[in-house]
Amino acid sequence: MTSSRNPTLGIWLMVAAVATFAAQDAFAKHLAGTYSTQMIIMIRYWVFAGFVTLLALRRPEGLRAAVRSTRLRTHLVRSCLLVAEICLIVWGYTQIGLINSLAIFSVCPLLIVALSGPILGERISWQRWAAVAAGLVGVLVILRPGMGVFSWAAILPLAAAFMFALYSVLTRLTTRVEPTFPAFFWPGVIGAGLITAVGLPSLTPMLPRDAGLLAVYCGLSILSHWLLLKCYEQVEAARVQPYAYLQLVFVTIIGMTVYGEVLELPVAVGSAIVVAAGLYALSLERKPA
Repeated sequence: MTSSRNPTLGIWLMVAAVATFAAQDAFAKHLAGTYSTQMIIMIRYWVFAGFVTLLALRRPEGLRAAVRSTRLRTHLVRSCLLVAEICLIVWGYTQIGLINSLAIFSVCPLLIVALSGPILGERISWQRWAAVAAGLVGVLVILRPGMGVFSWAAILPLAAAFMFALYSVLTRLTTRVEPTFPAFFWPGVIGAGLITAVGLPSLTPMLPRDAGLLAVYCGLSILSHWLLLKCYEQVEAARVQPYAYLQLVFVTIIGMTVYGEVLELPVAVGSAIVVAAGLYALSLERKPA
């Protein structure tokens, strides 16, 4: 089975996935600037829940066996984290822009390293802790505390990064004892219920043009996850993880060309520090602890 894998194809699928995520972010910023963030995310979740349900129905082992889980409480926590994370990062796009939000959010892989010790019981070497510290320095360079550059809204992508890091670590915890698909299915279905409870009161009519943009946004959400699934069928996740940082490049291009955002020097320098620290931490994961 391993011989049928195509690592080169897997890498290109990852690049396509992160490019799609970047386009998705651009649509989210536009829509959330006009309509309630909760409403936009709620409709996206409805579509995504339908997508994962369709995948479950097509599983050869059958729906019930495909989604069976002994960790439903953990999936509930993961679902809450993911819904909150998406809402916070999209809100951040509307407050401080795509470039600044993603620059801060890029510290997420390093937060995963930091949380892996206490939650997963992994041994974190001093080199990996140094990478985490360097990444946090990079975030401080971006934020420039005390200089009055960023508003309170800079907390939004930082909180989103922490929530997604915790979500990711809990995902690794659940997939130790059960198949991967339930960990993919349940956040989509439970998350749809959670965000509906919050977002339904904010449901308002949309202009036809915006409804079309929302349909594209939801389609990009499905496409990005499908590309990731296909990517991981071809290559190990650790091998393609460095390419995930290309999302920051794609978002910067979109932010500057579509929204007229400016890439300030401290943000560029801080992002470079965070990405370098993240790549260093990833390189250490491939070596014995």
